[in-house]
Amino acid sequence: MSDVLGARRQFGDGPLSRATARIYTVLVVELLLLVTTAPGLVALLLLDRDVSNLPLVVACALPLGPAGSAALYALHHQRPDPTELRPARAFWRGYRTNLADVLRIWVPLLLWLAVIGVNLAHLPAAGVPRWWAVPLVLVGAGVTLVGINALVITSLFSFRVRDVLRLARYFLGRTPSVTLGNSCLLVAVAALTLVTSEAVVAALGAVLVLALLAGSGPMITAIRKDFTP
Repeated sequence: MSDVLGARRQFGDGPLSRATARIYTVLVVELLLLVTTAPGLVALLLLDRDVSNLPLVVACALPLGPAGSAALYALHHQRPDPTELRPARAFWRGYRTNLADVLRIWVPLLLWLAVIGVNLAHLPAAGVPRWWAVPLVLVGAGVTLVGINALVITSLFSFRVRDVLRLARYFLGRTPSVTLGNSCLLVAVAALTLVTSEAVVAALGAVLVLALLAGSGPMITAIRKDFTP
C-alpha cells in the first residue's frame, strides 16, 4: 500500500504532471464558463453594436458575473495532483456558494456602466461639452476596477457585501500593481472585442480569469494576512 501511495505522489509531483493538471483544469473551467454563459453569449453575438441595445447587453451580461466568480473559485482551489483533480466540483461549489453575493455586486456594476455608456453616447444631444467625456470615462474605469476587485474578494472570501466594497476600494491604492494589471487586462479585453468579437473573448475566458487571479495575488495575500483570522 505504501508503495502505491508513493507512486501516486511521485506521479503527481513532476513538472509535466503539474502542467497537465493545470491545462486540464483550465479546459474544464472554460467549458463550464461557456455552458453557464451560453444564453447571454448567444444573444449578445446577435445584437448590433449600438447604444440603443445597452439594456439588452446588460441582461446578456448578467450570467457572466456568477460564472466568472465560480471560475475564480475553481482555479484558486485547484489541486496540482492529477490524481485528485475535481475542477467541475469546485466550479459548481463556488457558483452555488457565491451566487447571491456576486449578484449584489454584479447587477449594480452593470447598471452603473450602462448609465455611463448612455451618457457618453448622448453628450452632443444633451448639449454637454465634449470634454465631459473624460471624467465620465474615468468614473467608468474606477467603477469597473472596484467591481473587479469586489468580484475577486467575494469569490474567495466570506465578507459582508458592504465590507467587500470597502476592501475593493481600499486595495485600489494599497496594491497599485493589482490595479495596473487589471487595467491592462481590461484594455486587452476591450481591444480584442473590438478587433475580433465577443466569441473570441469567451473562448479565452478561463485564460483571462487565470490572468486575473494571478494579477490579484498581492491583494489576495494581503487580505488573507490582515483581514482574516
